[in-house]
Amino acid sequence: MKGINLGLIGLGFIGEVHLRSSMKLKNAKVLAVADNSRRVLKKVQNTVGIKKTYSNYEDLLKDDSIDAVIIALPTHLHTHSACDAAEAGKHILLEKPIARNIEEGKKIVKAAENNSVKLMLGYPLRFNKGAIELSKQLKNGCIGDVISAYATFVDSGPFKHRTQDHAPVPVPEWWFKKELVGGGALIDNGSHMINLLRWYFGEIVDIKGHMGHRFNMDFEDSALCVAKFDSGTNAVVNVGWFSQSYQQKLEVFGTIKQVTFNNVPPKRLIAALQMLSTNTTSFFQAYTDELQYFVNCVSNGVNPSPSGTDGVKDLEAIELAYQNPL
Repeated sequence: MKGINLGLIGLGFIGEVHLRSSMKLKNAKVLAVADNSRRVLKKVQNTVGIKKTYSNYEDLLKDDSIDAVIIALPTHLHTHSACDAAEAGKHILLEKPIARNIEEGKKIVKAAENNSVKLMLGYPLRFNKGAIELSKQLKNGCIGDVISAYATFVDSGPFKHRTQDHAPVPVPEWWFKKELVGGGALIDNGSHMINLLRWYFGEIVDIKGHMGHRFNMDFEDSALCVAKFDSGTNAVVNVGWFSQSYQQKLEVFGTIKQVTFNNVPPKRLIAALQMLSTNTTSFFQAYTDELQYFVNCVSNGVNPSPSGTDGVKDLEAIELAYQNPL
């Protein structure tokens, strides 16, 4: 299996998660990183030992030794950076949502197709062991016909406590500009749950949504949607940025039994024990498995899933929920 050289574009929270995950890969390594913060780049050089650092991602894309890139930039930068990466011949793992809107998403997919590069969307729930086990139960029929499901992803969103060198830092301004993010909690948290539900139950044929505005922003800070799938399953999607408690859960109600899948960070003691034994936690293992899968697809010439087209379909469902009030 060919070793893959990766470039990491963006070293915010999720970029750092990908960087840590990359250290555990069997057949790949991060050869170069790009970020607009020189302080962050210097820190990566000193702590991880990555020598190739760029303040402009376009310079990273010129590096012929890079086979694929991980793009962990804010949503409004996805289209330009992903299209540039495709034109540079780099395979792409792009963080969700694929873009701010359907048109931008389709542009990214087209650029990947035109340049014959692999394009995968970053949906770590697809690689969570609990979610995979639920998928197996659905396929083998032990749950029965699924009549309904309830998907929840509620947390603090952009309002989570942020630190830099142990000091609190403000929330980046782009989080609060609709023209930069495309939407609020539904496009952010909701894309995770909609993608997972589509994986389980097929395509969405109808969806309606109620948007909440507790914090009086230009976009929703919570959303409650009701979706119907072509399999006949109906699902409620409950997402929000209003809670300091992290809740990510899926309840599936079948004709044989009801199954619940929970995905929350482990408590501190359990997390410490997991770190000692595996150098990661059960919560973050999905990111490593996701990245390993992407690298294997690139190495073996296999089209990855979830694909760019999946990302566009998620946006189509989200846009429909915005347009159709519940």
